[in-house]
Amino acid sequence: MADLFTDDPLPSTPLDEPAPNAPLADRLRPKSLDEVVGQEHLTGPEGAIGRMVAAGKLSSMMLWGPPGTGKTSIARLLADAVGLRFVALSAVFSGVADLKKVFAEARVAMKAGQRTLLFVDEIHRFNRSQQDGFLPYVEDGTITLVGATTENPSFELNAALLSRCQVLILHRLDTGALCKLLDRAEELEGRPLPLTAAARDALVASADGDGRFLLNQAETLVDVGLEEPLDPSGLASFLQRRVAVYDKDREGHYNLISALHKSIRGSDPQAALYYLARMLVAGEEPLFLLRRLIRAATEDIGLADPQALVQCIAAKDAYDFLGSPEGELAIVQACLYLATAPKSNATYKAQGAAWRSARETGSLMPPQNILNAPTRLMKDIGYGKGYSYDHDAEDGFSGDDYWPQEMEAQTFYRPVNRGFEAKVAERLAFWDKKRRERHESD
Repeated sequence: MADLFTDDPLPSTPLDEPAPNAPLADRLRPKSLDEVVGQEHLTGPEGAIGRMVAAGKLSSMMLWGPPGTGKTSIARLLADAVGLRFVALSAVFSGVADLKKVFAEARVAMKAGQRTLLFVDEIHRFNRSQQDGFLPYVEDGTITLVGATTENPSFELNAALLSRCQVLILHRLDTGALCKLLDRAEELEGRPLPLTAAARDALVASADGDGRFLLNQAETLVDVGLEEPLDPSGLASFLQRRVAVYDKDREGHYNLISALHKSIRGSDPQAALYYLARMLVAGEEPLFLLRRLIRAATEDIGLADPQALVQCIAAKDAYDFLGSPEGELAIVQACLYLATAPKSNATYKAQGAAWRSARETGSLMPPQNILNAPTRLMKDIGYGKGYSYDHDAEDGFSGDDYWPQEMEAQTFYRPVNRGFEAKVAERLAFWDKKRRERHESD
């Protein structure tokens, strides 16, 4: 599958100029890292990528982010910035033979004094054994691996591979970054898009953070040679896609989603339904709204009503199955469920507290009595010794100490006295009492 590789075996390849008839998104690819929009937290002077480039040395990394946010562009620019030979392949189309060829060529290049940056798009598509195949070549420096994935690396990539790579998170492009892309497109084409100001804002909102999608839509508009600018309604009809109609200052998109979330948090189902309707009628992407509802279910309700998250996931599945407009009723149901549910941010606060503690104490070993001992040696040195099997204890609760010896027990999760979480609070109080009684009797 030689057509998957972007360069010859040995020489480093500079960034190629796209053909004049190439798609607009290709012709607008950034030529340097400072031209990448929307990812300044990584590419800026204080960002991880900016610092690596300034030092002239790259570590292997995984670029995790939604489609159309610049993962491929960043990888090419990284190789060019530090003088590495660039090779790219896609995990969708490649197999073991392709990987072996890349690794062999990289070894030859290394002997000639040329390091290789291997960019693997959709790296999560490789199975576990294929992912393991990268390890020796990453470890000995044959390649600097840059993987791109839209999926959570924690779930889709081997722990061994992840431990050798930095995970860098790319953000969805915000309104400012998307508008900058449209400005560049108009400059390249030498004419403005045939859109009214309101329709231009609607086009940006409809992209939902995907720069490639936005540029593809813009190219369609440029190519047809419209004589009169389209308004939002005309744009929706032309693209055969609903587009969101928001204020020309582009704040409407964020103002309405904020109002929806806060109405849910404030237990006002009527206001929440109003803002949900405003966004759906304007043409907002239903999946964008579902993402926010799921966030509200975990951030503002949590264990006060564990069914809130279930309702939201069910609504997402129902919408996937039915589509618009029938599937929107499931979104309405989830919205009303959240707004009328008891509220608690105890889970949200517990996560923040636990994450801070983990960063501060992440090297401490758990107590030996709760460690598995699959080998004789581990048993001999005390692993698993003295473990209390809770199911054998009265009330199914042993009261053991599960914290590292060097660390005091912490309280991250503090349930509120509302909804189901009130019962959780009673249960925790009961266990705390039993634990104190055990420790007092020891």
